[in-house]
Parts: sequence; C-alpha cells; structure tokens
Amino acid sequence: MGLLKGLLRARKLLLSIVVPLLLLPLPMLHPSSEAACAYVLIVTAVYWVSEAVPLGAAALVPAFLYPFFGVLRSSEVAAEYFKNTTLLLVGVICVAAAVEKWNLHKRIALRMVMMAGAKPGMLLLCFMTCTTLLSMWLSNTSTTAMVMPIVEAVLQELVSAEEEQLVASNSNAEEAEPTSLDVNNSQPSMELIFVNEDTSATDCTSLMQNKNLNGAPTITNPVKTVNRQDKQHPPQEKPLVLTPDPQPQEPSRKYKSHHDQMVCKCLSLSISYAATIGGLTTIIGTSTSLIFLEHFNNQYPAAEVVNFGTWFLFSFPISLIMLVVSWFWMHWLFLGCNFKETCSLSKKKKTKREELSEKRIREEYEKLGTISYPEMVTGFFFILMTVLWFTREPGFVPGWDSFFEKKGYRTDATVSVFLGFLLFLIPAKKPGFGKKKDGEDREPTARMEPIITWKDFQKTMPWEIVILVGGGYALASGSKSSGLSTWIGHQMLSLSSLPPWAVTLLACVLVSIVTEFVSNPATITIFLPILCSLSETLHINPLYTLIPVTMCISFAVMLPVGNPPNAIVFSYGHCQIKDMVKAGLGVNVIGLVIVTVAINTWGVSLFDLDTFPAWAQVSNITDQA
Repeated sequence: MGLLKGLLRARKLLLSIVVPLLLLPLPMLHPSSEAACAYVLIVTAVYWVSEAVPLGAAALVPAFLYPFFGVLRSSEVAAEYFKNTTLLLVGVICVAAAVEKWNLHKRIALRMVMMAGAKPGMLLLCFMTCTTLLSMWLSNTSTTAMVMPIVEAVLQELVSAEEEQLVASNSNAEEAEPTSLDVNNSQPSMELIFVNEDTSATDCTSLMQNKNLNGAPTITNPVKTVNRQDKQHPPQEKPLVLTPDPQPQEPSRKYKSHHDQMVCKCLSLSISYAATIGGLTTIIGTSTSLIFLEHFNNQYPAAEVVNFGTWFLFSFPISLIMLVVSWFWMHWLFLGCNFKETCSLSKKKKTKREELSEKRIREEYEKLGTISYPEMVTGFFFILMTVLWFTREPGFVPGWDSFFEKKGYRTDATVSVFLGFLLFLIPAKKPGFGKKKDGEDREPTARMEPIITWKDFQKTMPWEIVILVGGGYALASGSKSSGLSTWIGHQMLSLSSLPPWAVTLLACVLVSIVTEFVSNPATITIFLPILCSLSETLHINPLYTLIPVTMCISFAVMLPVGNPPNAIVFSYGHCQIKDMVKAGLGVNVIGLVIVTVAINTWGVSLFDLDTFPAWAQVSNITDQA
C-alpha cells in the first residue's frame, strides 16, 4: 500500500520518464526526419496534456530534441522562440501593467456598474459588458480576478439587504425563520489571495482544494474592512480574489432565499463567460489568437490578410451577438423569464436591497478619488495604441504605413513596443513649472518615477506563455521542414468527400471537447499544423478552418479546470460543477453556432474564403518539394 501511494505521488515524474522511453523505438526503427519529428511532437503533446512538467518547460523539448535527431539546427530552433508576436505581447503588457498599476480598469468597471442600477438582470448585463470590454485588452485571468471582488461585494450587500428586510417583516412572528440560514449566523473572516497573471487553471483548482473552498458557506454579512487604495493610488496593486477563510463550517452554502442563490450563481458564472467573449474580440485578447497569428504568418508569409483591423471587423459582431444571447441564456436559466421587469425604465421606488447595493458601489467608486494624472496618461496611450492599430492598414483606405517610403516594415508590434517604451520615460507625477510646493525637493526620486517600472512589467509579463508560444512555433517549423505535416495531410484525404463547412464544423466540435481538459495554448499548438495540412490537402482556404477553430478553443467554460477564470469563479463557492456544466454547455453551443454562421457569412467576403488563395498554393508546393 505504501508503495502504491509513493507511485501515485511520483506519477508525474514517472510519466515524464516513461513516455519518452516507450516512444523511443519510433525514431530508432524508422530512422527518418518524419519519424523523429513525430516522436518530438508526441512527447511534447503528452507533457502538455498531462501537465507532467510545467507548460513552459515542456515547450523547451523541441529546443534540444530537434538538434539531437537532426530535424533542425540549434540556431534554427532558437530563432522560433522569439517572433514578431512576442514583441507585440511585450508592448501590450506594458500598457496593461500601467492600467492595472493605476487602477484605471477598476474605475471603468465601477463607473459602468453605477450606470446599471441594482436590478439583478441589469447588473448581470452591466457586469458582463464591463468584463467583456476589459478582457479585450487585458488577460482573461486578470480581468476575472479584478471584477470578481466587486461582484462579491455587491452580492454581499444584496444578501445583507434581504436579511434586514426579512428581520423587519418577521419581527412580530418568531416562528417565521428565513430559509436556509447559516447555523451560527456569524460573519466569517475574509482572506486576500493574490492571483498571478500566468496562474494556470490547475494551480487555481489546487488552491481551492487546499483551502477547502468547494461549497464553503456563504458570506451573509458585508465585509467590514478591506484593504483598498487611497486617493493617491499606491503603486502595485494586483487584482484581489476574496475567498472565505477556511474554517470548520457547513458542507454547503446557505442562502436567505432561492432567489439569492440563483443571483449569486448567475453573476459569478457570467464573469468567466464574459471574459472569454471579450478575449475573442481582439487579436491580442487571448494567447490562442496570438499563437494563431504568428503560426499563420510563419506558415504563409505571402498572406497579408489577418491583422488587428480585419480580426476585429470579423470578431466584434461575434462577441456582440454572443454577449446578448449569453445574457438572455443566463437570465432565463437563473433569473427566470421576467425580461419585461428587468428592462423596465419606470421610476418606481427602489427596494432596500437596491439602495444598499447602489450605495456600496458608489462608496467604492468614491474611494478612487478624482482621476489622477497617471490614469489620464495611461488612458490616452490606451486609446492611441488602438487608433494606430486600426489606421495602419485599414484596407478600404490607405493607412499611415503608406506614408513611409519602404512598405511592410512596420507591424502592430512596432506601435505597441514604441508606446510601451514611452511609458518607462513619462513621469508618474504631473510636471510642474511653477513654484515648488513645500517638501517637493525632498523626494526627487519619487517625483521622477515613471508611469511603470521594469518591476511592474516583470510582474505582469507572462513569460511562460512566451516560451509556450515559441515551443509551438518550433514544433510547426520542424513539422514543415521534415515533411511530417505533408504526410499528415495525405492521411486525411478521406475527408475530401465532405463539404468544407462540415470539415470546419467537425474540427470546431473536436477542439471544443479537447480544450475542456487540455490548456488552450497547448490545444491550439497541437491542432494548428494538422489543420493547415488538412486545408491544403483538401484545397480549402486555411483561414476557413483556422479562424473558427481558434475561437472555439476559447470556449472551455464547462469545468473549473477549463481555464483560470473558471477556477477563480468556482473558488468563491457560489456554484457547483453541475451549475458550470449546465450553463457552460449553453454558452459553448451558442458560441459554436454563432462562429459557424459568421465564418460562412461575413467571414467569406472579408477573407475571400470561397477561393483557394495563391499564398496557400505556394506553401503547399514548398512543402511537397
């Protein structure tokens, strides 16, 4: 028994050793470049799927196995680990670090919630809209970690207000007790957990299990004190996740009413779904879209059809429709079909719970104080970067890139890195040219501190994703040079009898299932080379399969281990796994249907998907040669 327990504890180590040894006969018995590349690909994929080693470490496997088996030179492999997309990510992270450091995202979120009021249906729509907008530019994980404490505070006010109403209405009837009250009716203490940007879903899940958060009792009283920033915006404040302090309590959450329970479930789950929807909108919204972009540019260098503008034109209607339909789905599933009351604009008297929740949101917003100079600078750079991305090569009119004599030298990465570099230079305090205030000359260092420092950048930069993306590029490059991708494509000729839309739909359904259990970056890295070969073999425009598959990989919304936002939401204990499966299945189907319709309607005209392009034919000829 002790030996079995020891093997279970060391299962990841054993797996990381046994798998390469078991597969070693493949390149030994078939000494060819295709077999050696397949060996490296399978070993790396097993490491990614099983997470026997960290994702970033597993991505380094091609760096030493490709040269060892003679698939690629070491210098060729090394060049794959730092591409143009990496520079794009560096610039974006600089701006994101400034947004998070000076709490501009929190100001935007609270302001939008204040506009919505306290009706559960409108709060749901507002929180989803706000999370979607933030997730377009920030990572889904950081957006969820920032918005969830605000949602939790609002939910506590709603439940607390309901408790006061119940006590007032039943003060003369002692036998009338609120349903499912906590036994001790005591206020549990709160714990602050710092969530790192690159925290994986597995890490979040293990954190929940270690702290016994699954099904922890609800927080029925508002938080008395939580560390917040003052009006001067202290530097460095990471998104916080509020979770109940693990104490011996009831095995399941207790609520004042069934309605309160449904509201808590609905608002919590909607944040994870909205973060996923927002990440689809921009090419920098998720790591999967960045991996797709760089792989596509490497595989088809002559294709200049996918950039920030064209991706946004295609994906923004998808995100907008998904947001609205998902709101209707969540409202119907948890809050009922009373859409008339939710959308009513009547000025009837507000209930006690609505007044308290609005007061709580207003107080949080007032704690931020007036907008500061660093927030204004960050907001300006944020808008400027977006405008420059859109106007570089709009397509329908000449962009600013045409003003330069040499064309094609500037990309979206050029803009983001330039603006990110300026954030290291601009002082965080507004320069004063008049008389110095008392005590100003005593703090020259603080006065000259820039908007962001290198330490700020390091804390936000997801280096594991950078290495993971590089490993994917290395695998793709090895598959192409060794001829493995061509061999895989020929094995799929049996699918040539199916219409293109059916091939794309099958691929989307397949990745939607796989990504529930495998990380999104690992899933897309494994499937991209296969789908490219499949498209070229069947003479389908590669974008017709790559774009919808890239989007569907993000729909890992049914399980806590699907992605970090799911794990963060699950850690609050409002919802159970069956709630996530039921609601997530609906969102998954909604996304699959909308993406399928989009790629067959406006996607066809936007990317010329009804023809097999010349740039794909050139790549196909090169691979066969």
